[in-house]
Amino acid sequence: MSREPFHLHEIRFIKRIVVGSDNAAIKTEAEIAEAMDLLNRCLNDTPKGYLVGVDKGFNVLYFGENQLVTQYTTYHVGWARKPLWLS
Repeated sequence: MSREPFHLHEIRFIKRIVVGSDNAAIKTEAEIAEAMDLLNRCLNDTPKGYLVGVDKGFNVLYFGENQLVTQYTTYHVGWARKPLWLS
């Protein structure tokens, strides 16, 4: 059941998946759910991807006197080759 350990030098393709609002355009719940579904597919479907890195960030938006803080997480998933199902 255990997989062989991977080595970082084997990674040739990396997909960047952003979950949340990473710019001034606020994403809807459906767009965030779609990104999470893609992340789950990347980590669970064959060939399984490896989580190479995670970045977390936030944006502060001002609307007149009001302030809005948006958060996002960027996942970097890597494979030895690009999966065929990934467009």
